[in-house]
Amino acid sequence: MNLHERYLNGETKAVYDDIYKLGSNAFDDSHIKEIEKVMKETFERVLFNLNIIYKELIEIGYLFKTDFEFNFEKPLHLPLENTEWLIKELEFAVKDFGFVPISLKYFYQIVGGVNFIWDFETNDKFIWEMADPIQISSLDSLVEEVTSEYWKEDIQRYADDDEFGCAFLNLSADNLHKDNVSGGQPYAIEITRKPTIDAKFMNEPNETSFINYLRICFDNCGFPGITRMDTNNDYKVFFNKVKPQLKKI
Repeated sequence: MNLHERYLNGETKAVYDDIYKLGSNAFDDSHIKEIEKVMKETFERVLFNLNIIYKELIEIGYLFKTDFEFNFEKPLHLPLENTEWLIKELEFAVKDFGFVPISLKYFYQIVGGVNFIWDFETNDKFIWEMADPIQISSLDSLVEEVTSEYWKEDIQRYADDDEFGCAFLNLSADNLHKDNVSGGQPYAIEITRKPTIDAKFMNEPNETSFINYLRICFDNCGFPGITRMDTNNDYKVFFNKVKPQLKKI
C-alpha cells in the first residue's frame, strides 16, 4: 500500500514517521502528491474531531466566550475567505528567517481556527483546572502579528539566542495563561530554515511536532493537560462519550 492507503488503513502515526524520515526528499515528485493526500485527510479529520468536541462541550454547558470582537476569540471558525492571500502574506513576512511548515498551511486552509479556552472573564470557576485546552490562533491575527512594526527585530533576538536558536510563530497561550495565571512563553511553531512538512511545536510540555501535538490533543479529547495527576479533574464521563467518536490522525 502507498502512504495514503496505509493512512486510511489505520497506520496514521507510522505514516508520518515515514514522511519525516524522508526529510527534504518528501518534496520530490515521487512523494509529494501522496503526502499531500495524507495531509488533506489528516486535517479534514482534525476539523471533524474539533466539531465533535465542540458539540459535546456545548452539551455539558462548557463556558465559551460569546462576545467576539476578533476571529481568534471564537471557539471554532472555518477558513477565512482570504486564506490564500493571508498565507502568502505570512510566507513573505517570514522569508528572511525561513519557511512556514506545510502542516500549518493545511491547518489554515482546511480547519481555520480553534480556541477552547474557558471564558474566565465571565466565570473563573473552571470546569477543569490546568486542562490546557487546544488553541490555535486565527490566521488573520497571526499575519497581523508578523507584519507589525517590531516583529522582525524581536524575533531576530530569539533566532540569535542560544536557548531558542530559531524563529517561530506564536500560536497559543501556554497552559498557565489559559487558566488566567501568569505563565511562560506562548506555544509556537518553528519557522524552518528549509521547506518542511511539519515542524517543532515549541514551549509545549510534550516537546513534539505540530501534527503530533494535535494527535495528543485528540487523545485527550481536546485538553492535553486534563489528566494531570496534580488536579482533581472529573473528566471520565466526558471522555467516555467523546473519545469513541474521534478519528485517529
